[in-house]
Amino acid sequence: MIYSLDKINEMADGDDEFIKSVVAVFLEEVPQDLDDLEKALVVKNYDSVYKLAHKIKPNVDLLGMEQTRAIALQIETLGKKEENTQEIERLVPLLKKDVDQVVSELKNDFKI
Repeated sequence: MIYSLDKINEMADGDDEFIKSVVAVFLEEVPQDLDDLEKALVVKNYDSVYKLAHKIKPNVDLLGMEQTRAIALQIETLGKKEENTQEIERLVPLLKKDVDQVVSELKNDFKI
């Protein structure tokens, strides 16, 4: 398991519906944002790459995915500066792998 609900549990203060809603938003938004990020990378739209990585970062952080957050931050930083684009191309599949794994785990764990 590469995610943790510690931060969400702290915020939820025992509210299970809040936890489920945060998970549902993650499952709805992050895979779509990641898909859009991949498409932006293909057409070398680094401004969109930057913005989408910036949008993904707090979502993975909320789920305690520190390594994934670090990858999103690197993509965000490189995309903003439009530099080392080969590194962005190397990092995006790593981000996708982590997100796909967590999506699968969350769907299984929350029976979604």
